[in-house]
Amino acid sequence: MRIAFYAPLKSPNHPVASGDRQMARMLVKALEHGGHSVELASELRFYLREPEPKSFDALKIEARQEAAGLTKLWDRDGKPDLWFSYHPYYKAPDLIGPGLASAFAVPYVTAEASYSRRRNAGLWADTQALVARAVEQAALNICFTQRDRQGLADAVPDAALGMLSPFIDTSAFREMPARGYPTRLVTVAMMRPGDKVESYRMLAQALGSIGHLPWTMSVVGDGPARDEVKAQFAGLPADRIEWLGAIEPAAVPDVLYRGGIYVWPGYGEAYGVAYLEAQAAGLPVVAQHIAGVPEVVRDGQTGFLTPPGDVAAFASAIERLLARNDERTIMAAEARRFILEERSLGAAAVRLGELLSKIPVS
Repeated sequence: MRIAFYAPLKSPNHPVASGDRQMARMLVKALEHGGHSVELASELRFYLREPEPKSFDALKIEARQEAAGLTKLWDRDGKPDLWFSYHPYYKAPDLIGPGLASAFAVPYVTAEASYSRRRNAGLWADTQALVARAVEQAALNICFTQRDRQGLADAVPDAALGMLSPFIDTSAFREMPARGYPTRLVTVAMMRPGDKVESYRMLAQALGSIGHLPWTMSVVGDGPARDEVKAQFAGLPADRIEWLGAIEPAAVPDVLYRGGIYVWPGYGEAYGVAYLEAQAAGLPVVAQHIAGVPEVVRDGQTGFLTPPGDVAAFASAIERLLARNDERTIMAAEARRFILEERSLGAAAVRLGELLSKIPVS
């Protein structure tokens, strides 16, 4: 099929790296891997940081202009077979695709759409209503987590839903890692206010309680909360922590290969692409049993998921993997197998093909 792809929150070509941008790119790759022709329909970013009506109105005008331009293009060159919208949610609804799909009789599909009733207040109630209407219109809504699936089912009982497990392109991880530093911890996460800072805070507290063990840590990430994050670790020996800042995505596998355990609490994670990459590199994970993390880490098999907010349990899980070399080695092997065999680009392409094949295309 000829697929028009749109990610209202962040285009695959956006200059700032993030899990959203990475998954958008991976979906495009998976669709192309499955034989489809994918074109980026628009790079218009529809993101409302705060519920401000003036900003909302301005973005709606931009969306109408973008839709008008695509209408002319499709009238001239022909319409696509399908519109694929990635990650529409209350702060970034798709205001282009549903109208165009309806006007041109093109099937509309979402991936990782989300809906939470607790957001239904003020302007967010209006933007969530837009998401709900898009989900209702969609010939298929592809969910990455059971939490998102349940949220859509509760909001739109008649929604067409399908499941696709989170995945990555594993090509950079095919080489068997040489584990030179089994007690080196690794974290890859942006430094921004909110859940990220809260995760860094918990991580610093946990490490402070296991200072008697011979761990070191590499931290990949940067952002507006850099100073706040580093302040959380001020009480730890400076020579134990390597602050690498923001690095190119292609350089991340090398950092992971040099580590032994991936540690990240995971507050607010939709699922966490970084967890998938870490396991592909043969790192068992220590995280919390929270949000969408259980969708990508198998507790007791590829890592440990500890109770939310329990710093002592989180620290104890890290200590266990540091102290038990045999257990860490077994988990590392299972983590690699899990990702390379079950969460690869190829596996995702097959699953996407199964899901999209059920959609009638004119």
